Amino acid sequence: MGAVLSVLVLLFVFWLSIYIGLWGKLPSSKEIANIKQAEASLLLDANQQLIGKYFIFDRQMVDYENLPKHLIDALVATEDVRFYQHGGVDYKSLFRVFFKTILLQDDSAGGGSTISQQLVKNIYGRENLGVFTIPVSKVKEMMIANRFESMYSKEEILALYLNTVPFSENTFGIESTAQKFFSVPAKQLNLSQSATLVGTLKASHSYNPRLFPERSQLRRDVVLQQMEVNGFIDDSTKKLTQSQPLKIDYRVFRHDDGTAAYFREQVRLKVQNVLDSLNKQTNREDDKINLYKDGLKIHTTLDVKMQRYAEEAMAKHMVSLQKQFEKAYGKNPPWLDKAFIEQKIKQLAIYKRLKKQGLEASEILDSLSVKTNKELFSWKGDEVQLISAIDSLKQTLKYLNTGFVAIEPKTGAVKAYIGGIDYGNFKYDHVTKSKRQVGSTFKPIVYTAALENGMDPCAYIPVKAMTYTNQKDWTPTNSGNEETDEHLNYSLQYGLSNSVNTIAVKVLEEVGIKATIEQAQKMGISTTLPMVPSLALGTAELSLMEIATAYTAYANSGRISKPFYISKIEDGEGHVIYENTSKKDAVEAFSEETRQTMIEMMKSTINSGTAQRIRSTYGLNNDLAGKTGTTQNNKDGWFIGVSPKLIMASWVGNDDHRIGFSSTGVGQGANSALPIVALLLKKLNADSSFNDITKAKFAKPSDEVLAALDCDPKKRDGFLKRLFKRKRDEKEFDTDTKEKKNNGIFSFLKKKNKN
Repeated sequence: MGAVLSVLVLLFVFWLSIYIGLWGKLPSSKEIANIKQAEASLLLDANQQLIGKYFIFDRQMVDYENLPKHLIDALVATEDVRFYQHGGVDYKSLFRVFFKTILLQDDSAGGGSTISQQLVKNIYGRENLGVFTIPVSKVKEMMIANRFESMYSKEEILALYLNTVPFSENTFGIESTAQKFFSVPAKQLNLSQSATLVGTLKASHSYNPRLFPERSQLRRDVVLQQMEVNGFIDDSTKKLTQSQPLKIDYRVFRHDDGTAAYFREQVRLKVQNVLDSLNKQTNREDDKINLYKDGLKIHTTLDVKMQRYAEEAMAKHMVSLQKQFEKAYGKNPPWLDKAFIEQKIKQLAIYKRLKKQGLEASEILDSLSVKTNKELFSWKGDEVQLISAIDSLKQTLKYLNTGFVAIEPKTGAVKAYIGGIDYGNFKYDHVTKSKRQVGSTFKPIVYTAALENGMDPCAYIPVKAMTYTNQKDWTPTNSGNEETDEHLNYSLQYGLSNSVNTIAVKVLEEVGIKATIEQAQKMGISTTLPMVPSLALGTAELSLMEIATAYTAYANSGRISKPFYISKIEDGEGHVIYENTSKKDAVEAFSEETRQTMIEMMKSTINSGTAQRIRSTYGLNNDLAGKTGTTQNNKDGWFIGVSPKLIMASWVGNDDHRIGFSSTGVGQGANSALPIVALLLKKLNADSSFNDITKAKFAKPSDEVLAALDCDPKKRDGFLKRLFKRKRDEKEFDTDTKEKKNNGIFSFLKKKNKN
């Protein structure tokens, strides 16, 4: 009797020591009432579709009302069948476990922890106390569980549990888990799916439905059996569900993978800037908003369906273009050139690190020649190869890369965004970070400046090339033989639609470099532009987003729309903490008459000019304007398509400027960049939900604009003009930025001439 009493006293002292906090402070009632678990922030598209998350623990909260009844029943039947009868601790089950497990060594007795106790464990974890870890933790969990039961309803406890419990693959909470394994929100889980996920709680790795589908299905059937035994479902429902094969629809939310990876990273940077600004308004550290813990809802402009179509179009085209690119170079491509590779090796971070450690060049090369297993990008799918760092470099250098963006011109909302061919392997963003020569996509800006300065769209300009003696005898040329005919003239419209270089340079000379740069600035170009005549041919280096922004004015009454990604941000409680306030009343960049004229001229590019394969090859009948672009030595291919409700811009090239396309046939913008836009449009045309975009029409231009464009595209000088015309094969390019004289050889360009 004395021994029993001693044991009871010791147990009481042990219990009291935990209660008063000798083994660690217990959470107060206030702390329990204000439980805040780290919660993933959600990234939503314009239609509220989930496109990504930012998290430390992949968890997002869901209310009890959005939990299916069969999910709750499966949990209770499997984990705590007496849940509704106890007050946090099931003493009956506890005694059963004590006698069967400890005294009789019967492992089939199960655990004695209730759902409430498991919830406490999920939230507070267990401190390592050596041999006392388990007994102290168990008593603590019992005490805290009782407090939970006194402060929360059974429904609230179930919701808290399902929002915090760890499932397979380090995924916390039922909502994130349902999205990951079945691509549905928790409220849409069916009985089989609910039983499967509840079944994983026994051993989250061993019963992972992706890794071990057969084992997971057997465990699901055990859960269904428990539901039937405890009266939650009948025998026929159990058998019917058990007969169904386990099917998962796996969707991972890793930062490097999935839809719109480049866009998600761009938004992350923008959101962090917003939060940094908001956090400066508070002085208390615990008030700071955290992107990775506070369960924000970030509403974006992206259309995830359009994004997927764009990614599919990009991949289809780039696979084909890569084959053309490699085939055209044959057996001696530049990415295998010995001198070139040696230079690239020395630029590697690992080379610089080994050199800093004192290794000789030969030793470093030996080290980089050792073969190891590496995962390499391939259009067939990433594959692991036994390969050296040098060979890996050679293989990576050959890949063409790309950028694509689709912008709503009236608002600036970014609807689709592709920063490269694969974010996991090529993280450099070719929409906003990369700056490349824009080629002929700059010409519309030159022509816009010309129209704004009074030049007539039907003015005829000699096509023959000229040598500019004060520009190092620079002679811009065209493809074809027509440039040698000194008596042939093109209209402004024909010169633009067929991207004639000699015409563009002469137009720039007439309007002036300064006036052209000022026009570019009005259209949103912020990059410093070179004060050289080759500006007319697009030697300026701009980002894809910058040149695409300029084109929004052509579909927005002559006003640019500043691109934006985020419409609003809500905190975890649904309060709006940020809302986009971009000005919709932008300053007019050019007149409505100029806008209508430029649209008609760029329509000719699509219908009969350099981008006509939109019609001939892809059979697209959409109302479109646009411009192709190809840079010197075929280093870059560009295309910008303009529809009444969408600007679509694409670029293709190699990340190393020294590697261009081997021929214009392969590298020209119409072949390298245009197909991405064309293939996307085909997909949009086939989806009636995009009819508002694909069936949109440009408004009919005014009679004045139509009359101004009513002229033949080409014209030869008449007899008298040929008789008296002086040869002007050489001249100086006027770079005077102060005053433009209008009595030069092209002064006639401002006079309407149809003779």
